[in-house]
Amino acid sequence: MQMEHDQALVTLTADIVVAHVSNNHVAQAELPQLIAAVHGALSRIRNPEPESSQTPQEPAVPIRSSVKPDHLVCLEDGKKLRMLKRHLMVHYNLTPEAYRAKWNLPKDYPMVAPNYAARRRELALEIGLGRTGRSETPAAEPAPAPTPAPAEEPQD
Repeated sequence: MQMEHDQALVTLTADIVVAHVSNNHVAQAELPQLIAAVHGALSRIRNPEPESSQTPQEPAVPIRSSVKPDHLVCLEDGKKLRMLKRHLMVHYNLTPEAYRAKWNLPKDYPMVAPNYAARRRELALEIGLGRTGRSETPAAEPAPAPTPAPAEEPQD
């Protein structure tokens, strides 16, 4: 298996170098460096190095101070927002669940500012959303269709 992998790696390296040299001017002294660079890049694709050298990302603000009555502060970039869900998806491709998991937030961590959510709730109740069943005041019955007036008889 290893021999097949090595042979495939050498073949791919040769194909890439030949294609590059046929379309670009490369000095003869630079060929060994080019071959080594292409071979190394292909080897890293097959066996990537572990990313343990990366340090965990720090939040832009302390988690405790990220929820305010009128806005939430995004832990990724520190922006003050009323609604966090769309911002996370557009800019970081994160769902609310992934965001909460990344920053070890509780499952009930809000994605909407508390005052904004309360105001939207009031508006929804004012227009009648959330009511079950029929309204308490009966709807006005439609007016009966007008009866046509009797036609007058022509007088001779």
